[in-house]
Amino acid sequence: MQSGRISVQTENIFPIIKKFLYSEQEIFLRELISNAVDATTKLKVLSSKGEAKGSLGELKIEVVIDKAAGTLTIRDRGIGMNEEEVQKYLNQLAFSSAEEFINKYKGEASIIGHFGLGFYSAFMVSDRVEVVTKSYREDSIPVKWTCNGDTEFTIENTDKAERGTDIILHLSDDCKEYLEHSKIESLLEKFCKFLPIPIQFGTKKETIKEGDTDQEVETDRIINNTDPLWKKTPVDLTDEQYKSFYNELYPYAEEPLFWIHLNIDFPFNLTGILYFPKIRQNFEVQKNKIHLYSNQVFVTDDVKEIVPEFLMLLHGVIDSPDIPLNVSRSYLQADSNVRKISGYITKKVAEKLSELFKKDRKDFQNKWTDISTFVKYGLISDEKFAEKAMAFTLLENSEKEYFTIEEYKEKIKDSQKDKDNRLIGLYTNDLKLHYRSVQHAKEHGYDVLLLNNVLDNHFIQQLEMKAEMTFKRVDSDTLNHLIDKGEQTELVLSESEQKTIEELFKSLPTNKASKTEVKSLSPNDPPVLIVKPEFMRRMTEMQYMMSAMKGDAEDNPFLNHFESVINGNHPLVSQKLIAESDPVKQKEIADYLFKLALLDQHMLQGEGLHDFVKKSLERV
Repeated sequence: MQSGRISVQTENIFPIIKKFLYSEQEIFLRELISNAVDATTKLKVLSSKGEAKGSLGELKIEVVIDKAAGTLTIRDRGIGMNEEEVQKYLNQLAFSSAEEFINKYKGEASIIGHFGLGFYSAFMVSDRVEVVTKSYREDSIPVKWTCNGDTEFTIENTDKAERGTDIILHLSDDCKEYLEHSKIESLLEKFCKFLPIPIQFGTKKETIKEGDTDQEVETDRIINNTDPLWKKTPVDLTDEQYKSFYNELYPYAEEPLFWIHLNIDFPFNLTGILYFPKIRQNFEVQKNKIHLYSNQVFVTDDVKEIVPEFLMLLHGVIDSPDIPLNVSRSYLQADSNVRKISGYITKKVAEKLSELFKKDRKDFQNKWTDISTFVKYGLISDEKFAEKAMAFTLLENSEKEYFTIEEYKEKIKDSQKDKDNRLIGLYTNDLKLHYRSVQHAKEHGYDVLLLNNVLDNHFIQQLEMKAEMTFKRVDSDTLNHLIDKGEQTELVLSESEQKTIEELFKSLPTNKASKTEVKSLSPNDPPVLIVKPEFMRRMTEMQYMMSAMKGDAEDNPFLNHFESVINGNHPLVSQKLIAESDPVKQKEIADYLFKLALLDQHMLQGEGLHDFVKKSLERV
């Protein structure tokens, strides 16, 4: 057996770090500013413990563009380094000063760095990197470290009056875009918007009042909010502050409905604010709306690993130092903590909705149109959320009345049970389109729900399993079959007459129904009804919606699938049609009745509608 050490060729590993360590080139700015934040944070800790003497002065980070020199500089007034520390931390890959500091001062500070690799992202955009630094220690000699992007470097004494570090990037020819003010500003906005140390990028002009005159002065332009709302205690905050912060996150968005402030320190650390936007009927998982931070450093806006899909409809921020990240802090790594955090967020959202429902039900009902998509999506896709959501999920009927699921079952239990004792919920997705069917159902003492949300096909399937109900749309069958009480109405037509009528209607050019059947209905029911069988229509619509979400929806021949029912007991059928001896007139009457049924379902269009109206006027 042999044993030994794996050797690493530094000449080979350095180009790999430069090219492949980070998923995006622009991350270099985040890494270098994060290091500057850490250097400043360390100084504050040492000062508080009496280990750093003297005044701290103004602690800020500067980002400076020099187009003439072709350089981008990140400057801090933090802890700085002496020559020994430069040798230790810059000339050794993956040797983290942050890790060393955390181990020494446990619980004293929140440090961003971890792997000891962030500094090398500078070489992704630079031909040469210079580090000019001076330690906080008294009588420290400033040093300058220079490297051209290979394993060779130089260290020399230099002049630097103030404590801290300047990292000077001599940008490569193909990276001159980082000399543009707008480019750097957009990156600072993206990655550094909420870092805890002030970041100055240029200056701005402000008007101040001196005596009776207005004076225009130039001041530092600080681009970040060092104390974001999610870091504060919820009880100390007002609604206006939450709304103002939402406007800071999404400047052009409509005001949110409400929000949840996340704040937990066991078994993991997590803070954040999740906002409920007005979703209405627009079902589209809006990516890039929840931003993930780690110690106030932006990580990603792709949070599908930590946030269940239905929560992706929310907006806001989540910040946790305990979320496992890859080396470049660009995305999450699979970890049990991720699942715990995901479960916690789901639980908090469900609790918030339950609290709002119990506290002010009327207000909750007023917001239901805006949040129903979110609640229904959660109920469909997340079992743990569904357990709690069943209690505050609302059903709206055609009279604009709202009921919980249990309340609605209680409401219809005496009138809407079929012969097999099944509870039947009747519904429509369009009160105007199904006006006659809805009115017909109400005349029989039945209640009709309005289920017109884009998710309702899936939603009612969940309810059928969880709430022990069956749902049928009012146009899916004749009323006596929608809620089959087992009562039979005798058909007045003989078998031969029934066959004659069926053949007559099947022969109509306008009859595109998959099935035409004579049934024994009440004489007061319409002579012809167009029905769309529940199972076929529901499955077809669900399949179409799933295809549309994937972007590959095609014309589905079953979307307009329907059947025609001829009321054999209606006088116009049982007497008028049967008694008519002229085949042409008989067909004309049948065609008129059939078109009337199509018109009732808004299915008569084009020339067919024009011809129908014209002939109707002639009859008048």
